[in-house]
Amino acid sequence: MYFRARRKLQGEVSLSDAIETDGDGGDLSIGDVVGRNDTLLEDLQDKDDRALLRRLVAERLTEREADIIRRRYGLEGHLPQTQRQVAAAYNISRSYVSRRCYCKRSRKLW
Repeated sequence: MYFRARRKLQGEVSLSDAIETDGDGGDLSIGDVVGRNDTLLEDLQDKDDRALLRRLVAERLTEREADIIRRRYGLEGHLPQTQRQVAAAYNISRSYVSRRCYCKRSRKLW
């Protein structure tokens, strides 16, 4: 019975199993090599957030305002620019550039 139970476990491996000893005499486990930080859900949320941001910029802003936001924050392939750079490109004040971060109706950040 014991041997039958051990045979079933033969193909199973634990992340805490030691695979070798490091230079200081400590055990190196499979978990140390593979890692435990799974960011898949965070990556999916970030992708959804970026899609929502692109949609809101396209739907809620004029083309000029949308371009100011894209330039300032480096959206859609642009490199982020300073308020001064964006203001110079449009011949507007830096304070106007900073106000574009707020929604006109609710005065809240997106």
